[in-house]
Amino acid sequence: MNNNIFKFIALGAFLILLAVALFVYRPTQDKFTRITVVGDSQSKVSPDTAVITFSVVTQGKQAVEAQQQNAQKSEAVRRAIETITTDAKTEIKTSGYSLNPEQDYYSGKMPKILGYGVKNTVTVSIDKLDRVGAIIDAATSAGANSVEGIQFVVSETSPAQGEALALATAQAMAKAEAVARSLNGKIVRVVQTIEGGVPPQMVEPAYLGLSNAAANSAGISFREARTPVRAGEETVHSQVVLVVEISV
Repeated sequence: MNNNIFKFIALGAFLILLAVALFVYRPTQDKFTRITVVGDSQSKVSPDTAVITFSVVTQGKQAVEAQQQNAQKSEAVRRAIETITTDAKTEIKTSGYSLNPEQDYYSGKMPKILGYGVKNTVTVSIDKLDRVGAIIDAATSAGANSVEGIQFVVSETSPAQGEALALATAQAMAKAEAVARSLNGKIVRVVQTIEGGVPPQMVEPAYLGLSNAAANSAGISFREARTPVRAGEETVHSQVVLVVEISV
């Protein structure tokens, strides 16, 4: 009988000691939290592409008359541009076309068709910025009668775009590391990366004389008035959003 009581007491003591040991030496479990940080980068760089938009506008008593005149002038404009851009990376594309009746709305009677107007809008992209003035001069000499804008941009393949993105990412990671340190934790992994940014801003054309080669290739002598254009600088803005997991 005494032996059984002793065994029960010994077993109970063993179980108590085991429970205490498990409590003391239990493995600690890390807690995880997620944070969202944003990195921004902005820098001034020289643009590498110019985009010029202009139109050929014609009118005629008959629709076919206006259309044919427009077709002839638009083809002449295209040939003129191609002549002075053979050694440059250039894209010429139609960005708009319309043929509309021109009506008299002010006679107090039913609108009367007075004629027809045709507008053919062309957009030219070129990587030689010193040709912009020559393109405008050649296009208007060939028949373009509406210049609707010049935009200087940094292309997506420019190293400046990648550099801005890398700076924004580094800034976002620095913020995440600072938050982790303040929580006495560490970064476990980047859960999600979101790339954002602001498209390049339009730079208004300023003034710059063309080189002799560009002027001569355009068929323009220095005694004639030339269109001066200067690219200036472009603002490249990149933004990166990181979702980071931290153990604390």
